[in-house]
Amino acid sequence: MSSAITTFEIPSLTKLASGKVRELYVIDEKTLLFVASDRISAYDVIMGNGIPSKGQLLTLISTFWFKLLPTLLPDTPLQTHFLTLSLPSSIPQSLHPTLQNRSMVVRRLKIFPLEAIVRGYLSGSAWKEYQKSFTLHTIPLPSGLLQSQALPTGPLYTPSTKAEAGANDENISPAQAAEIVGPKYAERIEKLALSLYTAARDYALTKGIIIADTKFEFGLDEETDEIVVVDEVLTPDSSRFWPADKYEVGREQESFDKQYLRNWLVQEGLKGKEGVSMPEEVVRGTAERYREAFEKLTGRGWESAVREGI
Repeated sequence: MSSAITTFEIPSLTKLASGKVRELYVIDEKTLLFVASDRISAYDVIMGNGIPSKGQLLTLISTFWFKLLPTLLPDTPLQTHFLTLSLPSSIPQSLHPTLQNRSMVVRRLKIFPLEAIVRGYLSGSAWKEYQKSFTLHTIPLPSGLLQSQALPTGPLYTPSTKAEAGANDENISPAQAAEIVGPKYAERIEKLALSLYTAARDYALTKGIIIADTKFEFGLDEETDEIVVVDEVLTPDSSRFWPADKYEVGREQESFDKQYLRNWLVQEGLKGKEGVSMPEEVVRGTAERYREAFEKLTGRGWESAVREGI
């Protein structure tokens, strides 16, 4: 496998922020360069080594969804921050091989400090909470549900706070989310997140993938007061992807996402610990799962997508 790229230096641009996976650089007062590294985090901790080509995959699959989602929701005016995969002229040609397909030019917006999580199935931390209290982010659920079962209520909006790198996200109720962003925006964010998840879930099922849950992030266009989809969208980093043909209620599912890494961390007693480096087996296994999700959802071979773009 090629080497993972976990750090960047773009001398011609000013770095605005550094997240768990992405670096943000200022192009001008209205646009940013959004660069996805090959870093990977689990349980809010960044691993000591990365997954080769992961940043390219996250960028290309997000681009795929940014283009597809408006066609899946023709009655919902959908604004996204995505502008182009073309690199700005201010970036030297010598950096293009490193940055191409892992960078997108995006609109510069005010970002809401929420992870807009939508869950369609009872899994992960949601399953653990349900076992203790028959609730999901304090929302009451019927008793008798099983692990990985589709929620009988239909998809639920279960937000969390948006933590800085090195800090932990905190699960909150929709009411708490409204306190953070204000009732007007909270209602619009919840409605849009549910619509996006439902449309993507239905599309993914036709490709053999169950999207069990996902998280969206949103910004505000302050000139138009419109809610805008930002950050990554429906990637293996931000979602649980299950193979539909192997789905079985009552157990943990096979997956095309970070669950493979999470399981290794728990098995090795390394959950939440800093400075952990993944063995080659986990690196390779995670990369293979991410690529399979990409190819199933997009219908494109990974190598051709890298050569030709999305």
